[in-house]
This record gives sequence, structure tokens and C-alpha cells, in this order.
Amino acid sequence: MSTKKKKDILEAYRWRQATKAFDADRKIKEEDMEFILETGRLSPSSFGFEPWQFVVVRREDLLQKIKDHAWGAQGQALTASHFVLILARTPKAMRYDADYIRHIVTGVQGRTEEEYAQRVKRVQEFQENDYRLLDDERVFQEWIKRQTYIPLGNMMTAAAQIEIDSCPIEGFNQEEIDELLISEGVMERGEWSLSVMVAFGYRARDFAPKTRRDFNEVVKYIG
Repeated sequence: MSTKKKKDILEAYRWRQATKAFDADRKIKEEDMEFILETGRLSPSSFGFEPWQFVVVRREDLLQKIKDHAWGAQGQALTASHFVLILARTPKAMRYDADYIRHIVTGVQGRTEEEYAQRVKRVQEFQENDYRLLDDERVFQEWIKRQTYIPLGNMMTAAAQIEIDSCPIEGFNQEEIDELLISEGVMERGEWSLSVMVAFGYRARDFAPKTRRDFNEVVKYIG
């Protein structure tokens, strides 16, 4: 990779800030938003199971309801150009023997039935023994939600590289927001749960330079 390309990438990271209020008059081009979403779609996940869905909310009435139920989205829900909900599948859908897992392994990844059986056995061992996910549904759900933060980070970084602002949002009551999204027909009960929200657009004001701990304080080499 060229020195210039590396410099440009790092500059995008330095430029990106958690944007709390956007310029509501500036809209992202659809081709740019599709590019951002595509980087999310292409993101890696454990076993390649892609336990996510990206919901782009355009309805103003729903954005207002989200704002009413999400204290962390007060400045973003109605000013962002695009407001995205990242849904996570539930443990019911992600168990080693679930129909969705069969769909991914045989339908999406194109594995044979024999390969599927081998894959499922390994996933079962992982879920039962390695991470003990089947012992506690909440632990299982949190493991699934951790996967969704990979496309979240990739989308925000991709946006920054084309000078589009973003803000991840966790400030909401999980039970209330899930009930809202179910009642609005955004997701099906028992199949999905909201993991995180992310707003995209253009900052309404400039930021002070980003601050972070020193590289040598953060990074440790062994050997």
C-alpha cells in the first residue's frame, strides 16, 4: 500500500467525530449511501453467519417516535440525512440447529449436506462448550450483538473516507425500543432485537481536534 493511501486512511480516522447534530439541509447522495451500506454487508462475522439487518428509516413519523424513545438520538434522529437501525438476530435464529443457519451454510455459502453436518457440529461445540452460549440467553444475545459492531465500525470508517459524518447510538431502553419497532412492523417478535443505531450526514458545526491516548499507552508488544 502506498504511503499516500495509508496517510489518507489515517486522516479519515482523525477527521471522524461522533456527530451529535447534523445539517438537516444537506443530504447524502444515494450512491454514496449505498457504498456505505455495502461495506457493512461485506463485513466479516463469526462463522460467516451475518446475524444482522440494516434498516434505513425514512419515515419522519417513525423517526420522531424513535427520538421519543431514544435519549441518545435527540440531536440526530431528525437532522441526519440517513438514520440506520442495525438489528441483531435472536438466539432462536442463531442456534446451531436453526433454519437460518442451514440457509446460510447451504444456501448462501453453498456447502454440501455433508459439509453442513460438519459445520453444524463445530458450531454446536462452540455454542455449548467454548462460549457456553446455550447456558444463558442474554449472554447468547450479547454475543450476537457484538457481531453487529463490526459492520457498524466499517460503515462509519467508509463514510469518513468520503467525508460523511456519522454517530453510533446506544442511548435507548432496549425493551421499549424493541416494542416500538415490533409495533411499527420494522421487525418480528422473537426474530430480531435492536443492537445499535447509527446516523449519517454532514456535521452542523466544526469540531475541536480529536484526542486519544498515546500510541505507546494503547499498544503493547509481547516478544
